[in-house]
Amino acid sequence: MSVLITSVDALNFVAGTLPVPGNGTPPGAEKFQEVMGWVKWIALGVAIIGVMIIGAKLAIESRRGEGGAALGSLGTAMAGVIVISAAASLVGFFVS
Repeated sequence: MSVLITSVDALNFVAGTLPVPGNGTPPGAEKFQEVMGWVKWIALGVAIIGVMIIGAKLAIESRRGEGGAALGSLGTAMAGVIVISAAASLVGFFVS
């Protein structure tokens, strides 16, 4: 009988130390989302600066007659903005 009581006490101790899932979010999800938010805003800031630089290149090269050469890089920069926004939204959806 004492072996059974000891086993039950040991199980209660182990069960008490296990994390209890609350609303389905993993432990530390808030910090992860905060870091993802910072990364998203930094990446979008860099992308916006890139679009501004490409716009300046377009303005300078249009005076020389080479304005269409930078349009491909503008499309690439805009695709990067779309990927950054989609990735941040997808990660936020799956974590929460």
